[in-house]
Amino acid sequence: MFNNLSNLAELMKNAGKIRENVEKASEALGQLIVEGASGGGEVSAKVNGRMELLSVRIDPKLLSDPDAELLEDLVTAAVNQALTKARESAAQSMASLAGGLPIPGLSQMFGALGGGK
Repeated sequence: MFNNLSNLAELMKNAGKIRENVEKASEALGQLIVEGASGGGEVSAKVNGRMELLSVRIDPKLLSDPDAELLEDLVTAAVNQALTKARESAAQSMASLAGGLPIPGLSQMFGALGGGK
């Protein structure tokens, strides 16, 4: 019981530092940019570490193809690949920032490495 109290006291003592680290991490996640691609690179999507879609690029030759469903599938695949890469990168960044300290919910927040698909 007293061990838990000392852990809590240590956490409270470091609360300002933890808050500062979280703010830095949030800023860093906004600067992290990953790209996903599909169709052999004919469609690409860029996503940041905050899971925000930044851009989608479509090869112009695909726009003349009457198969809208194929284009939709390629865009979806590219965006999903980019989001998966962003989750993995964000989880790694946050884990390294935490310095090995277990942060409850961290793996669920970023979909755990390889598991958030």
